[in-house]
Amino acid sequence: MRKETFGATKQVLGTIANKVALGVVLGGTGVPADATGRKIIPAGTPVGGDNSALADEQAVLVVSNNDKAQGVLEHDVDVTSGQGNGTLIVNGYINENRLPDGVVITDEAKTALNGKVTFFKRNK
Repeated sequence: MRKETFGATKQVLGTIANKVALGVVLGGTGVPADATGRKIIPAGTPVGGDNSALADEQAVLVVSNNDKAQGVLEHDVDVTSGQGNGTLIVNGYINENRLPDGVVITDEAKTALNGKVTFFKRNK
């Protein structure tokens, strides 16, 4: 028998105004397993890839903290068993002070998302 504890993740949105989010498929390539063997992509992580999630709803996105970033995950996504479903913020406001420990948005990802996702640091 497997016992799991669930809890609410941090809210990474700075405000819900103008938020546009889409359902996406995420792959676990490059996602390390935690101490319990789970592969979790945390909320606030930039994801993207070669195929656009806007043009292809079946595009499989991966962690892309670079110029291929297409948006930011709104919630944690479990990819332990392979692909997982997530919510991709393609337009909105992200409060970097609310990102989970270990999640840092690179300047390259911010440039790729410029004009779509606004990043700021306020009110932890």
